[in-house]
Amino acid sequence: MRYSIVLTAVLASLGLASDVHELKDDTLQGFVEEHDLSLIEFFAPWCGHCKALAPEYESAATTLKEKNIPLAKVDCTEEQELCKKYGVEGYPTLKVFRGDDNITPYTGQRKADAIVSYMTKQSLPAVSDVTKDSIDEFKTADKVVLVAYFAADDKASNETFTSVANGLRDNYLFGATNDAELAKAEGVKQPALVLYKSFDEGKDTHTEAFEKEAIESFIKVASTPLVGEVGPETYSGYMAAGIPLAYIFAEEQDERDTLAKELKPLAEKYKGKINFATIDAKSFGQHAGNLNLEVGKWPAFAIQKTDKNQKYPYGQDKKITEKDIGSFVEDFVNDKIQPSVKSEPIPESNDGPVTVVVAHEYEKLVIDNDKDVLLEFYAPWCGHCKALAPKYEELGALYASPEFSKLVTVAKVDATANDVPDEIQGFPTIKLFPAGKKDSPIDYSGGRTVEDLVAFIEENGTHKVKAAIEAVKEAAEDVAEEIPEQAAAASEKAKDAAESATDKAKDAAETVADKAEDVTESVKSAASEATESAKSAASEVHDEL
Repeated sequence: MRYSIVLTAVLASLGLASDVHELKDDTLQGFVEEHDLSLIEFFAPWCGHCKALAPEYESAATTLKEKNIPLAKVDCTEEQELCKKYGVEGYPTLKVFRGDDNITPYTGQRKADAIVSYMTKQSLPAVSDVTKDSIDEFKTADKVVLVAYFAADDKASNETFTSVANGLRDNYLFGATNDAELAKAEGVKQPALVLYKSFDEGKDTHTEAFEKEAIESFIKVASTPLVGEVGPETYSGYMAAGIPLAYIFAEEQDERDTLAKELKPLAEKYKGKINFATIDAKSFGQHAGNLNLEVGKWPAFAIQKTDKNQKYPYGQDKKITEKDIGSFVEDFVNDKIQPSVKSEPIPESNDGPVTVVVAHEYEKLVIDNDKDVLLEFYAPWCGHCKALAPKYEELGALYASPEFSKLVTVAKVDATANDVPDEIQGFPTIKLFPAGKKDSPIDYSGGRTVEDLVAFIEENGTHKVKAAIEAVKEAAEDVAEEIPEQAAAASEKAKDAAESATDKAKDAAETVADKAEDVTESVKSAASEATESAKSAASEVHDEL
């Protein structure tokens, strides 16, 4: 597939034929009506992400062409009204079309393999019928395939499996058969579920109750590689898995493969309890800093509790072996080691309008109190955070009175210098932690004005505090009115002072002039006397010669 992508990019650069259809306002409608299923990319030529996607998209289009699933694209710099019609707000935007009435966003990864896999699933029913003639091909149709084996009259198992398939059809291929001989050949007894995969041991069999939650849990665990790889396409999945993630940092692929093999027995032992994954330290080494590891000191190992964002770095002076890491992981599982906490020093004073939160006081200031706490997660280098700062200070001042300060706290935390429980994806991130419901913070997504933030606190806070923003505005206007008057008075004083200084300067100048005249006269007199003396002396000398 990678060779195909490179070749496709070369052909595209030479201006040769593409398998991606170019659509315009007068051709899109007919295109989507002609095809039962299609994928359309809305892009801009200057967009960097669109350029990165282009060879992957071309390669996927060539592969999916054989399955009669066309891929197309629309240049939004030329077709602005068309893109607006379909709600395009950023680039690239990919949408799955089933005619012009059924349009859904593409939620897969932006790689050729992922696009092919996703669209192949979209072309099939939620659950495909599997027979003895098709099962071998179906089992290898994707990286992860699930096949259920149950009797034709087992309506309960059929309904349960169909429900699971409908919810996860974008992620996995689902098939089913009521052929008892096929079940026997696979070594299972009806009802049964087998997950086939192109990695690790090749397949897993569900052995728990044939119930929706149990099946979904099985799929989540069995579909994850024993030792996977953390990257842009897999990171969000690991974060959403609901179990800790063990990172194995190394720069070279050979070393990552060696360490993965070394620690695979541990991954098998803790399967379903801890995910293990390698990570390219050359490309993503800076992430080690987020785990409180020293960046640049490789190889390295750390465990992260993804639900609480707690970090457990393994000593970087120690060797990474199955035995040593095994002891570390066992202590982690048995709660014998404490998480590493990165924190700024606790402020000596914290009585400003905006409370400064650091990791060592996070629980105290944000969680363990009866206040509505509005918390901004910021980064010092973030331009949007800097723009928000004066407005946020103004917001904090609104709740500084004794009456309000016991009910509401406006706070901020530098999320780059302090460990916080949530994985922050962008800056600034603002969350409200309502009193009595601190375990369910509310994300703020409104405008960044003082008025909008006040309304958000009043509407979502437990105490429903309404800040007197108008009173603050009036006070500010009064101050603004006083400033011109004070400036005028200051100007008058400055003028008087200037005139006084001028008069004094004139007097001084006249005094200096008078003294100058006296000196001049004295000089003239002395010069005259010297001249006469010189003449007399010269006369005497001449007489002597």
